[in-house]
Amino acid sequence: MIYTCYEMIRDCRADKAEGWVYFISNYVPVIRKLAAHYGADFESALVMLRNPQSSPFQSMEPAPERWLVAEMRQQIVAAAAPSTAEIPLDLETVAAALETLTTVEKQAAWFQTMRFAPRPTAEALRMAASTVEKIRERADELIRGKVDCWRPGLLAANGRALGLEAAKAATKACLPAKTFLDVLDGRSTWRGREEIEQHVGACWHCIDHFCRMAEVIEVLRGLQPLSESEAAPIKKKLGIETPKRPFWKR
Repeated sequence: MIYTCYEMIRDCRADKAEGWVYFISNYVPVIRKLAAHYGADFESALVMLRNPQSSPFQSMEPAPERWLVAEMRQQIVAAAAPSTAEIPLDLETVAAALETLTTVEKQAAWFQTMRFAPRPTAEALRMAASTVEKIRERADELIRGKVDCWRPGLLAANGRALGLEAAKAATKACLPAKTFLDVLDGRSTWRGREEIEQHVGACWHCIDHFCRMAEVIEVLRGLQPLSESEAAPIKKKLGIETPKRPFWKR
Protein backbone atom coordinates (compact mmCIF):
# COMPACT_ATOMS: atom_id res chain seq x y z
CA MET A 1 0.00 0.00 0.00
CA ILE A 2 1.45 3.36 -1.07
CA TYR A 3 1.32 6.24 1.42
CA THR A 4 1.08 9.50 -0.55
CA CYS A 5 1.99 13.10 0.15
CA TYR A 6 -1.74 13.90 0.17
CA GLU A 7 -2.23 11.43 3.00
CA MET A 8 0.80 12.75 4.87
CA ILE A 9 -0.51 16.33 4.76
CA ARG A 10 -3.95 15.15 5.89
CA ASP A 11 -2.46 13.21 8.80
CA CYS A 12 -0.08 16.01 9.82
CA ARG A 13 -3.02 18.41 9.90
CA ALA A 14 -4.74 15.98 12.24
CA ASP A 15 -1.49 15.64 14.23
CA LYS A 16 -1.35 11.91 13.63
CA ALA A 17 1.91 10.05 14.18
CA GLU A 18 1.68 8.37 10.76
CA GLY A 19 1.96 11.72 9.02
CA TRP A 20 4.82 13.02 11.14
CA VAL A 21 6.84 9.82 10.82
CA TYR A 22 6.61 10.06 7.04
CA PHE A 23 7.36 13.80 7.17
CA ILE A 24 10.49 13.27 9.25
CA SER A 25 11.81 10.49 7.04
CA ASN A 26 11.20 12.26 3.74
CA TYR A 27 11.36 16.00 4.45
CA VAL A 28 13.96 16.46 7.18
CA PRO A 29 16.66 16.21 4.44
CA VAL A 30 14.89 19.09 2.66
CA ILE A 31 14.70 21.19 5.84
CA ARG A 32 18.37 20.51 6.57
CA LYS A 33 19.39 21.52 3.05
CA LEU A 34 17.32 24.72 3.05
CA ALA A 35 18.42 25.73 6.55
CA ALA A 36 22.09 25.31 5.62
CA HIS A 37 21.64 27.28 2.39
CA TYR A 38 19.87 30.23 4.00
CA GLY A 39 21.79 30.35 7.27
CA ALA A 40 18.88 29.25 9.47
CA ASP A 41 19.12 27.07 12.56
CA PHE A 42 18.10 23.54 11.56
CA GLU A 43 16.65 22.47 14.91
CA SER A 44 14.64 25.70 15.27
CA ALA A 45 13.29 25.28 11.74
CA LEU A 46 12.35 21.68 12.49
CA VAL A 47 10.45 22.60 15.65
CA MET A 48 8.72 25.48 13.83
CA LEU A 49 7.53 23.19 11.04
CA ARG A 50 6.26 20.58 13.51
CA ASN A 51 3.11 22.70 13.93
CA PRO A 52 0.07 21.12 12.19
CA GLN A 53 -1.31 24.62 11.60
CA SER A 54 1.76 25.93 9.79
CA SER A 55 1.28 27.03 6.19
CA PRO A 56 2.98 24.04 4.47
CA PHE A 57 0.08 21.82 5.57
CA GLN A 58 -2.72 24.15 4.54
CA SER A 59 -2.97 23.29 0.84
CA MET A 60 -2.53 20.25 -1.36
CA GLU A 61 -2.62 22.06 -4.69
CA PRO A 62 -1.26 22.35 -7.31
CA ALA A 63 1.34 19.69 -6.51
CA PRO A 64 1.38 18.77 -2.84
CA GLU A 65 5.06 17.90 -2.46
CA ARG A 66 6.30 20.99 -4.28
CA TRP A 67 3.81 23.24 -2.50
CA LEU A 68 4.93 21.81 0.83
CA VAL A 69 8.62 22.42 0.10
CA ALA A 70 7.96 25.92 -1.30
CA GLU A 71 6.08 26.90 1.84
CA MET A 72 8.72 25.36 4.11
CA ARG A 73 11.33 27.35 2.20
CA GLN A 74 9.47 30.61 2.84
CA GLN A 75 9.15 29.93 6.54
CA ILE A 76 12.81 29.00 6.87
CA VAL A 77 13.96 32.14 5.02
CA ALA A 78 11.69 34.35 7.14
CA ALA A 79 13.01 32.76 10.34
CA ALA A 80 16.70 33.00 9.38
CA ALA A 81 18.76 35.54 11.27
CA PRO A 82 18.45 38.87 9.42
CA SER A 83 21.61 40.51 8.16
CA THR A 84 21.84 44.24 7.56
CA ALA A 85 23.44 45.11 4.23
CA GLU A 86 25.99 47.92 4.36
CA ILE A 87 24.32 49.41 1.28
CA PRO A 88 20.52 48.92 1.41
CA LEU A 89 18.71 48.16 -1.84
CA ASP A 90 14.92 48.11 -2.20
CA LEU A 91 12.72 46.34 -4.72
CA GLU A 92 11.56 49.54 -6.39
CA THR A 93 15.16 50.44 -7.23
CA VAL A 94 15.85 46.95 -8.54
CA ALA A 95 12.72 47.04 -10.71
CA ALA A 96 13.67 50.40 -12.20
CA ALA A 97 17.27 49.38 -12.82
CA LEU A 98 16.50 46.05 -14.48
CA GLU A 99 13.41 47.13 -16.43
CA THR A 100 15.10 46.63 -19.82
CA LEU A 101 16.11 43.01 -19.14
CA THR A 102 14.09 40.14 -20.55
CA THR A 103 12.09 37.91 -18.20
CA VAL A 104 14.70 35.14 -18.18
CA GLU A 105 17.49 37.69 -17.63
CA LYS A 106 15.62 39.05 -14.62
CA GLN A 107 15.28 35.52 -13.30
CA ALA A 108 19.01 34.86 -13.72
CA ALA A 109 19.77 38.10 -11.87
CA TRP A 110 17.19 37.39 -9.15
CA PHE A 111 18.72 34.05 -8.27
CA GLN A 112 21.55 36.07 -6.71
CA THR A 113 19.12 37.17 -3.98
CA MET A 114 18.59 33.45 -3.28
CA ARG A 115 22.33 32.77 -2.75
CA PHE A 116 22.71 30.80 -5.98
CA ALA A 117 26.06 30.86 -7.79
CA PRO A 118 26.06 30.98 -11.62
CA ARG A 119 26.32 27.21 -12.15
CA PRO A 120 23.31 26.10 -10.04
CA THR A 121 21.36 29.07 -11.41
CA ALA A 122 22.16 27.88 -14.92
CA GLU A 123 20.98 24.36 -14.06
CA ALA A 124 17.70 25.66 -12.62
CA LEU A 125 17.03 27.89 -15.63
CA ARG A 126 18.47 25.48 -18.21
CA MET A 127 21.08 27.82 -19.66
CA ALA A 128 24.86 28.06 -19.77
CA ALA A 129 26.70 29.24 -16.65
CA SER A 130 28.69 31.69 -18.81
CA THR A 131 25.39 33.25 -19.94
CA VAL A 132 24.30 33.68 -16.32
CA GLU A 133 27.60 35.39 -15.50
CA LYS A 134 27.18 37.84 -18.40
CA ILE A 135 23.60 38.63 -17.38
CA ARG A 136 24.69 39.29 -13.82
CA GLU A 137 27.49 41.57 -14.93
CA ARG A 138 25.00 43.58 -16.94
CA ALA A 139 22.52 43.64 -14.07
CA ASP A 140 25.23 44.90 -11.70
CA GLU A 141 26.03 47.77 -14.06
CA LEU A 142 22.36 48.69 -14.43
CA ILE A 143 21.90 48.75 -10.65
CA ARG A 144 25.14 50.72 -10.27
CA GLY A 145 23.61 53.44 -12.42
CA LYS A 146 20.59 53.74 -10.10
CA VAL A 147 22.24 53.97 -6.68
CA ASP A 148 24.47 56.50 -4.95
CA CYS A 149 26.71 53.85 -3.40
CA TRP A 150 27.55 50.55 -5.01
CA ARG A 151 29.72 47.47 -4.65
CA PRO A 152 29.70 44.04 -6.33
CA GLY A 153 27.18 41.58 -4.91
CA LEU A 154 24.63 44.20 -3.89
CA LEU A 155 21.69 41.97 -4.90
CA ALA A 156 23.03 39.04 -2.89
CA ALA A 157 23.77 41.22 0.15
CA ASN A 158 20.16 42.41 0.19
CA GLY A 159 18.75 39.05 -0.82
CA ARG A 160 16.65 38.18 2.22
CA ALA A 161 15.01 41.61 2.45
CA LEU A 162 14.34 41.75 -1.29
CA GLY A 163 12.87 38.24 -1.29
CA LEU A 164 10.50 39.02 1.57
CA GLU A 165 9.51 42.31 -0.10
CA ALA A 166 8.80 40.57 -3.42
CA ALA A 167 6.78 37.81 -1.72
CA LYS A 168 4.48 40.45 -0.20
CA ALA A 169 3.98 42.29 -3.50
CA ALA A 170 1.34 39.95 -4.95
CA THR A 171 -1.61 41.35 -6.91
CA LYS A 172 -4.84 39.80 -8.20
CA ALA A 173 -3.18 39.44 -11.60
CA CYS A 174 -0.34 37.31 -10.23
CA LEU A 175 -0.09 33.74 -11.42
CA PRO A 176 -0.52 30.56 -9.32
CA ALA A 177 2.27 28.08 -8.64
CA LYS A 178 0.71 25.58 -11.06
CA THR A 179 1.34 27.95 -13.98
CA PHE A 180 5.04 28.13 -13.19
CA LEU A 181 5.27 24.39 -12.67
CA ASP A 182 3.65 23.84 -16.07
CA VAL A 183 6.39 25.99 -17.63
CA LEU A 184 9.17 24.28 -15.69
CA ASP A 185 7.80 20.82 -16.51
CA GLY A 186 7.33 21.67 -20.19
CA ARG A 187 3.53 21.43 -20.15
CA SER A 188 2.66 24.98 -21.25
CA THR A 189 1.95 25.94 -24.88
CA TRP A 190 3.89 28.64 -26.73
CA ARG A 191 0.83 30.90 -26.63
CA GLY A 192 0.50 30.25 -22.94
CA ARG A 193 4.15 31.13 -22.36
CA GLU A 194 3.76 34.40 -24.27
CA GLU A 195 0.79 35.36 -22.08
CA ILE A 196 2.75 34.44 -18.97
CA GLU A 197 5.73 36.55 -20.03
CA GLN A 198 3.54 39.60 -20.54
CA HIS A 199 2.71 39.61 -16.85
CA VAL A 200 5.79 38.04 -15.29
CA GLY A 201 8.22 40.30 -17.14
CA ALA A 202 6.86 43.32 -15.28
CA CYS A 203 6.04 41.66 -11.94
CA TRP A 204 8.79 41.03 -9.41
CA HIS A 205 6.49 39.02 -7.19
CA CYS A 206 6.06 36.55 -10.05
CA ILE A 207 9.76 36.66 -10.94
CA ASP A 208 10.47 35.65 -7.35
CA HIS A 209 7.68 33.05 -7.32
CA PHE A 210 8.93 31.42 -10.53
CA CYS A 211 12.48 31.29 -9.19
CA ARG A 212 11.27 29.76 -5.93
CA MET A 213 9.43 27.00 -7.79
CA ALA A 214 12.52 26.34 -9.92
CA GLU A 215 14.54 26.17 -6.69
CA VAL A 216 12.10 23.63 -5.23
CA ILE A 217 12.67 21.30 -8.18
CA GLU A 218 16.43 21.54 -7.67
CA VAL A 219 16.20 21.07 -3.89
CA LEU A 220 14.19 17.86 -4.31
CA ARG A 221 16.49 16.43 -6.96
CA GLY A 222 18.43 13.42 -5.68
CA LEU A 223 17.49 13.72 -1.99
CA GLN A 224 17.22 10.41 -0.15
CA PRO A 225 14.88 9.65 2.81
CA LEU A 226 16.41 9.20 6.24
CA SER A 227 17.16 5.70 7.42
CA GLU A 228 15.41 4.39 10.54
CA SER A 229 18.53 5.05 12.63
CA GLU A 230 18.83 8.62 11.28
CA ALA A 231 15.15 9.36 11.86
CA ALA A 232 14.98 7.89 15.38
CA PRO A 233 16.63 10.78 17.32
CA ILE A 234 14.56 13.37 15.44
CA LYS A 235 11.32 11.52 16.21
CA LYS A 236 12.39 11.39 19.86
CA LYS A 237 13.20 15.10 19.93
CA LEU A 238 9.81 16.00 18.45
CA GLY A 239 7.92 13.53 20.63
CA ILE A 240 6.76 11.34 17.74
CA GLU A 241 6.25 7.65 18.34
CA THR A 242 6.21 5.25 15.42
CA PRO A 243 2.69 3.81 15.33
CA LYS A 244 2.43 0.07 15.63
CA ARG A 245 0.87 -1.59 12.62
CA PRO A 246 -2.10 -3.88 13.18
CA PHE A 247 -1.18 -7.57 13.26
CA TRP A 248 -2.80 -8.22 9.86
CA LYS A 249 -0.50 -5.66 8.22
CA ARG A 250 2.75 -7.10 9.65
